[in-house]
Amino acid sequence: MADRSSDQEAGLAGFRRYTWWSLTGTTTFVLVVLLGRRVLATDLPAWALVACLVALAATTVAGVVLLDRRLAGAPSASPPLGWVLAGGGAAAVLGAILLVAGEGAWAVAPAALVTVVATFLPLRLRWVLLAVAAAALAALGGIAGSAGPDGWPAAVLLPPTLLAITAVTLLGMLWGWEVAARLEQARRQSAELAVADERLRFAADLHDIQGHHLQVIALKSELAARLAAADPARAAEQMREVRRLAVEALDDTRAVVQGYRRTALGDEIANATRVLAAADIDARMRVDDGADADRLPEAGRHLLGLVMREATTNVLRHSRARRAEVDYRVDAGLARLRMGNDGAVDDPEASPGGGLQMLAERLAAAGGRLTWERDGDRFEVAASLPLDAGAGAEAG
Repeated sequence: MADRSSDQEAGLAGFRRYTWWSLTGTTTFVLVVLLGRRVLATDLPAWALVACLVALAATTVAGVVLLDRRLAGAPSASPPLGWVLAGGGAAAVLGAILLVAGEGAWAVAPAALVTVVATFLPLRLRWVLLAVAAAALAALGGIAGSAGPDGWPAAVLLPPTLLAITAVTLLGMLWGWEVAARLEQARRQSAELAVADERLRFAADLHDIQGHHLQVIALKSELAARLAAADPARAAEQMREVRRLAVEALDDTRAVVQGYRRTALGDEIANATRVLAAADIDARMRVDDGADADRLPEAGRHLLGLVMREATTNVLRHSRARRAEVDYRVDAGLARLRMGNDGAVDDPEASPGGGLQMLAERLAAAGGRLTWERDGDRFEVAASLPLDAGAGAEAG
């Protein structure tokens, strides 16, 4: 993954260099080579020629600096005002001298600077600036060229055409770079979301495992402490069970880290029976053992097993129940699991780290549903999962 990310970053950096050289190279070529040759070929006084060459150099440098700042910053970054004024003034001087001299390419420098400045603007303002600049160039060309041999149509149409060609060329190159940069940003965000999802999955699995095991260990340790004086043999038996649960918790935690931990629904129902009985809770289990009960895929059984474990943990942690009922059946294409007790004291979701909400989101992602409600002392958790969606019920 690290090598692939490095390759993508290197590719983006290479594309940025390509875009930089394309933009600055095209701008420099048009201004220095094409327009510079026209300036040198024009019959201008010495002072005007020197002024044109200085203005051409200033326009070129300002354009390159502005393009460099644009590629290095965000699309909405503000252009450096000093370079905008310097480049704009130089382009205006160069354009004015060539316009008075009757040179048809007088609009090249102003068109280039206007396009470079437009790259810093949002899309709507960008097109507004280009439209205003095109109208202004057309008006100036019409005024200065109305007495020329080609008449005003050519003088009016050529300047905005030069602006349009320049804008399409430069903005097209910049658009390609912006698309690549947005794709790279989306890739990074996707990678960050994947990491966040994996962290949430790990946290949920760790909560499901450690919360349940620690609650049962605490319960059995308390029972062993009460039996230590009256019945040492039973107390020792409970402590051996505590040791077994601790080892099981360690194994399950390692399995979560290695990514292959699976909670079986049948095992969790059997475990709930033993744990609730150890807590002096009368647990009544009604489990559908028909052929349809085996149709739920492993991933679905794992998800419902997590619900069973969380519901059992909540009975031990948040209730003073004397009786609990568990009902699992398959009906009308749905695997249905329900667990209720008669001694609700606290709302499980009011405690830090409550897991029902996380499990509800995971069932919803698999096409199922998890609900819970409290009515006086009675608290009930109900989960349902379509059999045909169970294959997509990967818990994380």
